[in-house]
Amino acid sequence: MKIVIADDSPLLRERIKSLVLTVREVEIVGEAADGMEALKLIEDTDPDLAILDIRMPELSGIDVLKKIKESGRRTKVCILTNYPYPQYKERCMAEGADYFFDKNKDFQKITTMIAELAQVHPGDLHE
Repeated sequence: MKIVIADDSPLLRERIKSLVLTVREVEIVGEAADGMEALKLIEDTDPDLAILDIRMPELSGIDVLKKIKESGRRTKVCILTNYPYPQYKERCMAEGADYFFDKNKDFQKITTMIAELAQVHPGDLHE
């Protein structure tokens, strides 16, 4: 399973990467610090999953989400944000987001979500 991570915080990208890499059968094919870079990586690598922050320079995560869905790609999209407001969640889900997680409360759900998408038993993680 190929994954792209896009967040303007290098620290958060590292934290997400460390969680993602606990799941077997997963490969991070790119990291982006802004929406334009994320979109290019997604076009170039055709990942199975894109993990996007909502607020990023150039293009927001919502803009990237819209472009992914408009392109007809089968890439699943997980919005991971510090701004879990109902209006953001409603808009993201309306635009086709597959997942919407609050960085403050739901960070650990990433591992379970990825294991399910990769069809790996959640207990079958790297040690």
